[in-house]
Amino acid sequence: MDRTFDYVIIVAFLIGVAIFGIFKGGKQKTIEDYFLGSKSVPWWAVCFSIVAAETSTLTFISIPGLAYLTNLNFLQVTFGYLIGRILIAKFFLPSYFTGELNTAYAFLEKRFGKKTRSFSSIVFLFTRTAADGVRLFATAIPLKLMLDIDYPTAIIIIAIITLLYTITGGVKGIIWVDVILMTIYLGGALLAGYFLIFQYLPDGFSSLISAAEVENKLNIFNFNFGDSLGEFFGQPYNFISSILGGTFLSMASHGTDQLIVQRLLSIKDVKQAQKAIIGSGIIVIVQFVIFLLVGIGLYAFYGSLDIRSDEIFPKFIIEKLPSPFSGIIIAGLFAAAMSTIAGSISSLSSSTMLDLYNPLKQNRNKDNDLKISRLFTVMWAILLIFAAIFFMNSPQTVVELALSIASFTYGGLLGTFMLGLFVKEAKQEDALAGFTSGIFIMITVISLNLVAWTWFTLVGVLATLLIGTLLSLLGKTKI
Repeated sequence: MDRTFDYVIIVAFLIGVAIFGIFKGGKQKTIEDYFLGSKSVPWWAVCFSIVAAETSTLTFISIPGLAYLTNLNFLQVTFGYLIGRILIAKFFLPSYFTGELNTAYAFLEKRFGKKTRSFSSIVFLFTRTAADGVRLFATAIPLKLMLDIDYPTAIIIIAIITLLYTITGGVKGIIWVDVILMTIYLGGALLAGYFLIFQYLPDGFSSLISAAEVENKLNIFNFNFGDSLGEFFGQPYNFISSILGGTFLSMASHGTDQLIVQRLLSIKDVKQAQKAIIGSGIIVIVQFVIFLLVGIGLYAFYGSLDIRSDEIFPKFIIEKLPSPFSGIIIAGLFAAAMSTIAGSISSLSSSTMLDLYNPLKQNRNKDNDLKISRLFTVMWAILLIFAAIFFMNSPQTVVELALSIASFTYGGLLGTFMLGLFVKEAKQEDALAGFTSGIFIMITVISLNLVAWTWFTLVGVLATLLIGTLLSLLGKTKI
C-alpha cells in the first residue's frame, strides 16, 4: 500500500502545529509570560487544553486496547474523574487564586513554608518524568510500526518536534495548539471508528453489539465486590473502587499536579477556572465512550489476537485504513501525544525554575530568567526521552503503567494539600512527615500488590492525612 500521501499529511501537520504554536504564543518578555501566558487565556481554550493534556496517546491507543481485552468497566473511573474535578473547583481553586501564586506548590509554601514547596516540587518532577516517559513511549508505537524503525529513534523524533513549539511559544502557545490538537485527535478517533464499524464490520453497529454481547464486553457497571476483603480491594474496576479511584486520582492529577494547575493559573479569575476544570470532566467522559467503543469494534473485527493490546489500534490504522485517512488519523494520534508531552516539558521546567531555582538565587539577574527557563525546557525534554526508553520493554498496558507510577506519590501529594486546606493546626513538620510517610506506605502497598491500582491514591491520601493530623494534635497537646 502506497503511504506517500500519508507521510505528506503527517509532515505538513507537524510543521503546521509548530508554526501555529510559535505564532499564538507570541513574544515572551518574562518568565510569567512564558509559564503563565500573562493570565490572558480564555477559559474554554484552557478547558480543551486540559482534556488534550491528560488524553495523550494513552487514551488514543491504550484505552481501545483495554476495551479490546476486557469491557466498558473503565468508564466508571471517568465518572469519578468528574466528581474529583467538581471538588477541585469547590475547595482547591479558590485557594490557588488567593494571592499571586505561580505554581501548584506555591500554595504549600504559603501554607507550610519553603521546605514543603521544594519537597513537593521535587516529588512532582520525578513522578511526572516517569509517567510521561511512558506516554512518550506510547506515542512512538505507531511511528515505529509505520516507518519500520526502532523505538528509541521514534521516541527522539516525537520529542524533538514537540520541543520546537514548546520552547518558542511558552504555555500560551501550548494551550492554543492544544485546542487544535484536541479537534484533530478526536476527529481522527471518530473517523477510525466510522471505518471500523461501518466499512469493515459486515452488519455495522449490529456486528459490534453481537460480538460484544458474547463476551459481555458492553458491561459498564461492575457490582461484583468479591467474597472477601482481599478480593474487594484487589479488583480495579468494581463500582466502588472505580468511583473512589477516579475521584481521588482526578483530585491529585488536576488539583495538585503542575501539568494541569499551570493551565488553570493562566486564566484571569477563579470562576473562569472552575468552568474550565468542570467542563473538561464532561468532555473526558464523552471521549472515553468513543475510545472504548472503538476497542470493542476492534474485537468484533479481529477477534482474539496474540498481540500486545497497545498495538491493536495502531495495527488497524496502518494496515486497514486507506490513504489519506490513515495519515489523518495518525496525525490525530500524534496530536494527542504532543499535547501531553509539550505540557509536561513546560510544567517540569516551570516547577524547576519557579519552585527550586528562583528561591536559591536571591540576587539573580532577572534578565537571564527567560533564557534559563528555556534551558530547563531542553533539559527536561532530554530526560523524558531517557525515561521513555527505560519503560519501553514493560509488559504492562501503558495506561495502567502510567497511572500506577503516578499513584506512588499522588496520594501523598493530595494528602498534603488536603492537610493544608482542612487541618488548620498542621505545621510544616507535620506536613513533611505525613507526605514522606504516605510515599513510603505507598511504595510498600504497590510493591506487595496489596490493593488494585484504583485504590492507590486513596490509600496514600488517608495515610498522609492520618499521620499529619495525629502529629499536629500531638504538637498541640504538648503546647
